[in-house]
Amino acid sequence: MSAPALRTAAGLWCRDVISCTWATLAEHVARAGRDPLHVLGLHWEFRFRPGDVRSEEFYFAGAWPEDLARSLAPESGIGSRWHRADDDEDPLAELAAHTDAGRPVIAAVDNYHLPFRPAYHDVHAAHLVVVHAVDRAAGTVTVSDAMPPAFAGAITAKDFRNSWESVNPSDEQDAFFSDSRIDRRYLTVTVPAELPALDPPGLRRALDGNVRGFTGAAAHGPEGDWTGLAGLTRFLADLRERTAAGDGGALRDAYPFGWGMQAQAGLHGELLRRFGAEHDVPALREAGRRVEAVAHAWTGVRLCAAHGHPDPLAALPELDAHATRLDEAYRHAVAAVHEAWRAL
Repeated sequence: MSAPALRTAAGLWCRDVISCTWATLAEHVARAGRDPLHVLGLHWEFRFRPGDVRSEEFYFAGAWPEDLARSLAPESGIGSRWHRADDDEDPLAELAAHTDAGRPVIAAVDNYHLPFRPAYHDVHAAHLVVVHAVDRAAGTVTVSDAMPPAFAGAITAKDFRNSWESVNPSDEQDAFFSDSRIDRRYLTVTVPAELPALDPPGLRRALDGNVRGFTGAAAHGPEGDWTGLAGLTRFLADLRERTAAGDGGALRDAYPFGWGMQAQAGLHGELLRRFGAEHDVPALREAGRRVEAVAHAWTGVRLCAAHGHPDPLAALPELDAHATRLDEAYRHAVAAVHEAWRAL
């Protein structure tokens, strides 16, 4: 199958703020005939799991740790499960069993070994791609990756296996997504036969749950997670304290952790803004703008963390300013979403 044809069929979908986590799940939503924004942009929360941050682009501390898709879109009914291919003689057999049955899977990979990634033979980093087909006769694996530069097509089975089986060693050029074994992991995704279309009552229910999550106890999730506005306050205080103590690890963790929070806010804000325009609800448009401001505020925190982790004390004044802006952005956004809920 040619790359352009696959791109059309797979429905590659991307936004500036998202990681491969959302991009790969979006393909499954698009295949089911729904707008990924309506499914993946509906839920919004703050959740931090102390001691859990992992050096993978697809890290996300979800309410359902074993179900990434449900954690990102709990209202939708989509689900996912992690697997590891254990057959050392023929590890691609498991993937082929799924793709031959018309079920694409999401594979963890190391960008260093993927010819279409800018990091090819340069930088090690944990990433996700969608696997559509395994062609034994041709010795190829057909994959798609919506993250820029977007790619959809066949690569050699050797390149794919090198990436999928990589130890992803520590790489000084990427201190945030290397040093995490890929280990032939892959994700299967289940999507309901009929994903419900998003309507005003459905959006209102979701906003009610989101606001409750920010202002009270989280309805789901492991005990010990820092959630809602109280969890945000605790996270920022801890980040400041550890940075002031010279702990570069706190800043290093803030970069991958913050990407999930930034992506979720960016998508939710876009959804509210677009839905508010389509249904002429000014309060929704304003809420969308406020939630998108949260995503922008995360940029300052994440970039400060990325550049500042080698010298935490020097980074502290700038970090403190960005953390204050992020806290204010969240509080204004939650209040605006509450007003939008009342207006629906």
